[in-house]
Amino acid sequence: MLLIAHRGNINGPDQDKENRPEYLLEAYNQFHVEADIWYIDNKLYLGHDKPQYNIEIDFLNKIKDKLFCHCKNIDALNYILNSAPDMECFFHDSDECVLTSKNHIWTYPGKKLTVNSICVMPERVNQNPVLCFGVCTDYPSKFKNI
Repeated sequence: MLLIAHRGNINGPDQDKENRPEYLLEAYNQFHVEADIWYIDNKLYLGHDKPQYNIEIDFLNKIKDKLFCHCKNIDALNYILNSAPDMECFFHDSDECVLTSKNHIWTYPGKKLTVNSICVMPERVNQNPVLCFGVCTDYPSKFKNI
């Protein structure tokens, strides 16, 4: 099962560090990583609620083998799909699930899981992420032994 560090978090949320390039790299050394991506005015950014950290596509390419790009605007999705088609990405709002660009089912907390699902934030709803492809969590260290 893939363990995915949500915004780079390993041992719980850290809003001061989430989505910072160096924080994502630290998590990448141990786990897969989910990062929030924006594309505005021909520039690429990391950040959850807004674009915060300007980056180049080269940064994402360095970690693309273990990266899930959560595109925060439609322009980011379009940019990643066209500029880095081998990078896994997705875009969603309040959907129960969405399909990533590599055909994984990114599944909202508490919703039904399949063998192709990424169980998102199971700690929020006390969900047992069994028989799924991966888990995206703020606590990937806690899920190592599942």
